[in-house]
Amino acid sequence: MPIGSGLSARCKLSSVYAQITPRRRLYAVISYFIYFSLQVLSSGVFELKIHSFHTAQRICRRHRDCHIFFRICLKHPEDVISAEPPCTFGTGQTNVIRADHTSISSSAPIRVPFHFKWPGTFSLIIEAWNAESPTEYTDNQNNLVSRLATRRRLAIGEDWSQDVHFGEQSELRYSYHVFCDEYYFGDGCADYCRPRDDTLGHYTCDEEGNRICLEGWKGNYCSEPICSAECSERHGYCEAPGGCTCRMGWQGPSCNECVRYPGCLHGTCSQPWQCNCQEGWGGLFCDQDLNYCTNHKPCTNGATCTNTGQGSYTCNCRPGFGGTNCELETNECDSNPCKNGGSCNDLENDYSCTCPQGFYGKNCEIIAMTCADGPCFNGGTCVETMTGGYTCRCPPSYTGSNCEKKLDRCSNRPCLNGGECLDLGQSILCRCQAGFTGANCQVNIDDCASSPCQNAGTCQDGVNDYTCSCTLGYTGKNCSVRSDACGAHPCQNGGTCFTHFTGPVCQCPKGFMGPSCEFTLQPSFKPALRQTSQPSSTTLTLSCALAILVLVLVAGILYLRRRRRMQGRKQLRDTAVYNDLETVNNLGGSERDAFLGPNGLFKISNSTARLSLSLCPDGRPGYRHNPVENSLSRGERQDFMWRDEGKKHISTCCSSFDMYSEGRSKSTRWKPLVLTNQYKHH
Repeated sequence: MPIGSGLSARCKLSSVYAQITPRRRLYAVISYFIYFSLQVLSSGVFELKIHSFHTAQRICRRHRDCHIFFRICLKHPEDVISAEPPCTFGTGQTNVIRADHTSISSSAPIRVPFHFKWPGTFSLIIEAWNAESPTEYTDNQNNLVSRLATRRRLAIGEDWSQDVHFGEQSELRYSYHVFCDEYYFGDGCADYCRPRDDTLGHYTCDEEGNRICLEGWKGNYCSEPICSAECSERHGYCEAPGGCTCRMGWQGPSCNECVRYPGCLHGTCSQPWQCNCQEGWGGLFCDQDLNYCTNHKPCTNGATCTNTGQGSYTCNCRPGFGGTNCELETNECDSNPCKNGGSCNDLENDYSCTCPQGFYGKNCEIIAMTCADGPCFNGGTCVETMTGGYTCRCPPSYTGSNCEKKLDRCSNRPCLNGGECLDLGQSILCRCQAGFTGANCQVNIDDCASSPCQNAGTCQDGVNDYTCSCTLGYTGKNCSVRSDACGAHPCQNGGTCFTHFTGPVCQCPKGFMGPSCEFTLQPSFKPALRQTSQPSSTTLTLSCALAILVLVLVAGILYLRRRRRMQGRKQLRDTAVYNDLETVNNLGGSERDAFLGPNGLFKISNSTARLSLSLCPDGRPGYRHNPVENSLSRGERQDFMWRDEGKKHISTCCSSFDMYSEGRSKSTRWKPLVLTNQYKHH
């Protein structure tokens, strides 16, 4: 915002500065500490160039050379920009410039370096100072030629932003830009990237400040070498690009071969230090030949050889052969396989039986009976077959070729939940455990059906049992017993227990807290602002001293203002009381009685002489309003109040109160009337 130039600018600045409250000044100091305590690793430069400056006033004194320099102040964004320090972002100035009486030409850029993240928005103050004499400094306001204060937003970049300021009698043309220092990038110059090729990293930086790894390196800081393409990621690593070093227990060019147990001869491994024997080998070191069948083929005549370990084997011979190695041809009829008098016929690798009449089967083991012989038992039905045999159709309770076996219907455990199964022949019967019912005891009896829980308790069904969740104040199996929730939950340290629908609640006395008032309340303190960087001890001491001094000054100013305000109020109050006493004493007898009552705050000290006035209970005057002139007529005095239910109601310094006049009942009430024009009731 422009503030003008010359004397006009100084006058306006003084007016603005006078409007800044001590609280805003304290805010400026606190903002200064916040900005510099939250510094991050950032760096950049703000540059401003003065192109021209013209003013209608004379810059220099007559018959003398004119020298001017410009000073800038960068601050955090402010709604009302103060030209007073501190310049939280930095400050800078030009060299002394020779000028004519009303204008100057361009100057070298003003550089303001910063070491924090550039916020984008800032307050800029440009001042032009007359420097005719080296002994005159900027603290002499008479040397101030012009001042400009404005708020701007500027992004990081090399391009210059052109600007012009027209004051009341001046014109200032200038340009400015902000850019990052070397190795700093990003919108706020907060991204640091410096190319390196050492133990801490191997990378370059692009235009955005991103790290670009050199060939053969990877990772956030390009410190991890890229191993050869064949190198196992799990079992190998490298200390230089293209290498492959095996971890312990692994070997080979790609580190994907495990190291076998030392001494392992005929074994392999899937993990380090294993010795998994190959086929035919055994022992701790796989040095024992276990594949005797494969290496020696001892079994003959098509027999199957099986290794049994330690160089042993067995031969499983085909029918018709025998012996250790199945070298002997045998007769299948030697074992007399035919039953019931059947004759055996030796065949090649097999035999056949010739059965007598009445028997059949591979070994003549089946009796060749007919249905006429009644072979079916237990009520089975006999059915003859086409081959001359028969089959039996058994009743439901029996099975077998002749229905000779009785079925056990309880064998498949049809009764659930521990029920006992009883086989009744044509059907089964389940005898259920307590709490279950149904044909197979599959139904859990609802024990809550009879609503056993009393007093609004909630029932939860179980197995032959139930559980009641009681409401607050009841207990017992069926919630029938009245209980005191506070009895089992006493409050400590003098706390008071109350019964709540969620349970007992303790109201703790001052200084205690917790569910049972068992904790002592400790005073809390607000933690100090956490700084990202540690200032020096000298800076910290000066900062604390400055903050304390500002707080003391603010407290003193507030105290003096409050004291003056209280003294002024007391003087006005005393004057009002005196005037009111005079007004009351000048009233007539009936008017005085109407104005004062026995129950009011004003007490009558005598009835025939002048009246005196007592104070409120807290010591303040009992009545306060603008004094009424004694010249009021009787009608004007009556207009001061209006009638409503009998009481006279007067607004006082203590509170509104009721008064009763002599001779009137308490049913007649008076209320205050707000006067307009020159008679105002406070």
